[in-house]
Amino acid sequence: MSERFGEFVEVRRHGFVAELVLDRPKAMNAVSSAMAVSVGEACASLALDAGARVVVVSSSASRAFCVGADLKERNSFSDAELLRQRPVTRGAYGGVLELPMPVIAAVHGFALGGGFELALACDLIVADETAVVGLPEVSVGVIPGGGGTQLLPRRVGAARAAELIFSARRVEAREALEMGLVDQVVGVGDDREAALELAGRIAANSPVGLRAAKRALRVGYGLDLRAGLEVEDAAWRSVAFSGDRAEGVAAFNEKRSPQWPGE
Repeated sequence: MSERFGEFVEVRRHGFVAELVLDRPKAMNAVSSAMAVSVGEACASLALDAGARVVVVSSSASRAFCVGADLKERNSFSDAELLRQRPVTRGAYGGVLELPMPVIAAVHGFALGGGFELALACDLIVADETAVVGLPEVSVGVIPGGGGTQLLPRRVGAARAAELIFSARRVEAREALEMGLVDQVVGVGDDREAALELAGRIAANSPVGLRAAKRALRVGYGLDLRAGLEVEDAAWRSVAFSGDRAEGVAAFNEKRSPQWPGE
């Protein structure tokens, strides 16, 4: 089962896992205005889908996850057109970032600029050995504008993020793993399969619990400990009296697999 969002985005279903496929292979998934709109629309739909417990963001392009902004399109813009496009592109990156369920990026080949920012907007990044990641925006006279200046330091620390952004350098898969830029490296061509397998394991857990845990992680990060614990307590209260909690406890005591009501 699949659904198209415009010409360049497809959402495929794998049980409780939804796969958001970046599908502009001829341009190595360069993010044009039309593609940004489609990513935003797909994410808006997934955010409301109670049947999607986990999302995998993947690529149909053989050589890249996503090479970032469509600079050919950008080159044709007037200043006014570039300014008008800004909310559209923010809607794409923000759409992935704000998905309420766990999100995993399946990365191979180039994930550069906005392409790496789409991956950084995910909770976990699975990369194959061909992956090359980086934020090279300063080399073309701009800065990361899809969340990179905020998301990268949250992954690897302020100084390391500064070095990567200021130098505009590209990082290959094994070094990226050592630096914490990606979370897992698998064999060539295995990124999608590994991400879907991981998503399936995650999706076996309570959808109510997963969303609350993500909310606590995202909202609490960066707060002082006392405030963070209050965020956690609020998230705990939101699940403590849920149908999923009742089913989870019952299934544990009855030594069976839970059948999550998702509420």
